[in-house]
Amino acid sequence: MPELQTSTSDIDSSQSVDQLAVEWNENPVEQEQQYRAAAYGMLAALLRDVPDAALMGQVAKFSGVDEGGDEMALSMSLLGLAAERCSVESVNDEYHALFIGIGRGELLPYGSFYLTGFLMEKPLGDLRDDLDRLGYEREAEVHEPEDHVAALCEVMAMLIQDGSSIDTQRVFFVSHINSWFKQFFTEMSAADNAVFYKAVARFGAAFLEIEKRYLSVE
Repeated sequence: MPELQTSTSDIDSSQSVDQLAVEWNENPVEQEQQYRAAAYGMLAALLRDVPDAALMGQVAKFSGVDEGGDEMALSMSLLGLAAERCSVESVNDEYHALFIGIGRGELLPYGSFYLTGFLMEKPLGDLRDDLDRLGYEREAEVHEPEDHVAALCEVMAMLIQDGSSIDTQRVFFVSHINSWFKQFFTEMSAADNAVFYKAVARFGAAFLEIEKRYLSVE
């Protein structure tokens, strides 16, 4: 049974970033799925923990993306520029102010909180039921609730990589992501402590809109 992690991941974040930054000469359908999984994997890596120098260096490659394209291309380019200009130390401080803080950070990146105003509520129980049906379980040593934004991105990446049907992906997306990710990214982009993470939020919001169109979600 695949294990769901929120502190470390089976998804190779550096590979995810590389896949977003290169051109493929493969089957267009396979390319599209690789791109989607890579985007989810990168968001998971940036949101689950402080990005290290290697990840920041990989993300900085996006600064070469054509800014004359759509919002997704522009958001990738701006994210790359932010990674170039922000030091690892400053992003470390920013991450802690946003997501950890003294007592709590400026943002609480949990679905249950966004949907009910409280942690560990019914949306988390519903998610756990769905993860059990899908065959995913949390690692025993990980104590972060499964409705963390990074964990949900990891699940979507695994569903895509495992070849789950579009219907299965759509149901999970509608049930556990579309209901609150937009608000989360909006609040992140406006957070007092966000600098680098403003660019992460813009990328996340742009990718969310693409996913809604891809999965035919209103």
